[in-house]
Amino acid sequence: MNLAIALLIAAAEPKLPDWMAGCWEFRSGDRWSEECWTIPRAGMMMGSGRNGLNDVLTNWEVMQITVEESDDPAIARMAFWGSQQGKDRTMFTWIPGPEEGLTFVNAMHDYPQRIRYWREGEELVAEISLADGTKPARWRYRRMGN
Repeated sequence: MNLAIALLIAAAEPKLPDWMAGCWEFRSGDRWSEECWTIPRAGMMMGSGRNGLNDVLTNWEVMQITVEESDDPAIARMAFWGSQQGKDRTMFTWIPGPEEGLTFVNAMHDYPQRIRYWREGEELVAEISLADGTKPARWRYRRMGN
């Protein structure tokens, strides 16, 4: 790891993304995807997601974003936990960087290896990819009920 990246990581303090809280929906023709996130509390946000085609559920997932606090910001860490259909809970570690939003990486996972969230105006954008950003899939969510 080069010195600039090491200094950036050491200087960054993890903060749960309150800007993700709420229920979000993506629609494209007959396809749909939803994610709901609780407000940050006690070092955790809980999330759920489901995808479908018309009225048929094709996939679902439970998620968490956690922060393990420490007196030393270099030791504190944030993680994204995902569990497809309630199985094989997998951790992705927060990687601070110059990009807006949050990026979580687990290079040992098959796919995705990188999970990224950010806001563009009123939209919540989610992207999964390989660790280097290749093979991306992206969703642009709008608040449900709007």
